[in-house]
Amino acid sequence: MSEISSSRRVSVVTMGCARNDVDSEELAGRLAERGWSLTDEDAEVVVVNTCGFIDAAKKDSIDALLAAADSGSKVVAVGCLAQRYGKELAEQLPEADAVLGFDDYTDISDRLDDVLAGRPLMPHTPSDRRTLLPIAPVERQGAGVVIPGHADDHRGRPASGPRVLRSRLVGGPTASLKLASGCDRRCTFCAIPSFRGSFVSRRPEDVLEEAQWLADDGGREGVLGSENSTSYGKDLGDVRLLEAFLPRLAEVEGIERVRVAYLQPAEMRPGLLEVLLRTPGLTPYLDLSFQHSSASVLRRMKRFGSTEAFLELIEQARAIRADVGIRTNVIVGFPGESEGDLEELERFLTDGRLDAVGVFGYSDEEGTAAVDLDGHLDADEIADRVERVSTLVDELSAQRAEDRIGDRVSVLVEEVHGDHAEGRAEQQGPEVDGTTLLVDFTGLSVGDIVRARVTASDGVDLVAGPDTGA
Repeated sequence: MSEISSSRRVSVVTMGCARNDVDSEELAGRLAERGWSLTDEDAEVVVVNTCGFIDAAKKDSIDALLAAADSGSKVVAVGCLAQRYGKELAEQLPEADAVLGFDDYTDISDRLDDVLAGRPLMPHTPSDRRTLLPIAPVERQGAGVVIPGHADDHRGRPASGPRVLRSRLVGGPTASLKLASGCDRRCTFCAIPSFRGSFVSRRPEDVLEEAQWLADDGGREGVLGSENSTSYGKDLGDVRLLEAFLPRLAEVEGIERVRVAYLQPAEMRPGLLEVLLRTPGLTPYLDLSFQHSSASVLRRMKRFGSTEAFLELIEQARAIRADVGIRTNVIVGFPGESEGDLEELERFLTDGRLDAVGVFGYSDEEGTAAVDLDGHLDADEIADRVERVSTLVDELSAQRAEDRIGDRVSVLVEEVHGDHAEGRAEQQGPEVDGTTLLVDFTGLSVGDIVRARVTASDGVDLVAGPDTGA
C-alpha cells in the first residue's frame, strides 16, 4: 500500500444519471480520506464515472474519456460502461490507463496509486450480476454515516461496520440521496440489472443520517433516487416502508424539500400516493416511469398498465393535489409497436397533460430480451416516430406550463444574477425539467425558498413574481 500523501491530485468526472452523481461523491469521499486532493484542473488522475445505459450515453462517456486523455492526465474509467464491458473497453480504448469495475470501489485509492506508479491493472471480466448484491454504499452492517475526514460518526461513537464516505463534488442547494441500489425487475429493454445487481434497500437510519450531513453542508432539497424507488423496503421485509420513511426524512433539520425519483406506476399504492402528496415537506411531484401506454407494447416490455390505468392514476393524484407536477419517460419504436400503439401513446400524452416527458427511440441493448423479439423497426422509422412524439410533447408541455399562469408556487433559488434569479418550483425536477425565472425580487440568495406567483411561461419554463396574496 502506498504512503498517503496530500500531493496526489484527482479529478472526478460524472456522466449519466443522479445515481452516478452519488457514486462519484462516494468515490471522492474515499479518495479524500486517503489524502487525495480533489481538483477540477491539473489533476494527476482523471476518474471518469461512465454511463452504459443507451448508445448516446455510451458515446458521451467515451468522448469524456478521450477528452481526459488529451489533458495529459492518467485516465481511469469506472461506472456502468466500465462494469458492463470491462476487458473489451480496455482493449478498444488504449487511451484509458485502467478500466475498473464496481468491486474496485472500496480500494479505489490503492488502484489509483497503482496507476500513478505504472503498475498494470487487469480489467475485470464482466459477469451477470442479477444474483449479486449491488455496489457500495448499500452497506448493511452497522449504522451511522461517517463524515469524510472523521474517524468517528457525528454522534461521537466509533463507526461500526463498513463506512459510507461522501464528498460533494457540486455545490448548490439540491443533493441526491441514494435510496437503494440494483433492480429486480426484468424489463425486456433494460440491461441495468445485469451490471447493477439485485435490488437492495439502504437502511432508513443510514439515509436519514446522510440527509442530515447533506443539510449541514448546505443542501436544502434532497432527491431520493434508485432504480425503482417504489420497491424500497421489500427486501427488508416491509413493502410499505417508503410510506413510513418519507415523513421522517421530511423532518430532517435543514432539509426543506424532499423529492422522490423513479417511481414505478405498477407499484403505486393509494397509501403511498397519499403520503407523497399530503406530507408537508414532500414536493407535489411524481416522477413516474410509464415508458409506454399501449397494453400490448407494455406486455412485450414485461411491464404492466394501459392508457386507462395510467390516466386513472394521474386523476387520483390530481384529486389529492391539483397542482402536482408529473414527469415521465417514454420509449417509441419498440419491437412490434404498431401505428395503433403509437396513436395510443399519443392519446395518453394528450389526455394526461404531463409537465415533462423524455422521449427516447428504442435501440437494441446487448443481453436484453428485446433483442430477440420480432417486429423490429428500421432506424429511420424509429427516428421519425421520435420526432413525431417529441413535437407533440413540446407542444403539450408548453401548454401545461401556460396552464400554471396565475398559480402560487414555492421556488428554490439556485442562481442569482443581479436583479433576477432562477430556480425550480416544487413541480420542477432538477436538471431534467423546466425552471422558474424570478423577477422583481430583491435580496435573494442561493438556497432561499420563496413564495411567488406565475406570471408567464416560455416553453416549459415559468416566469414568476412576488406573491402579493391578492
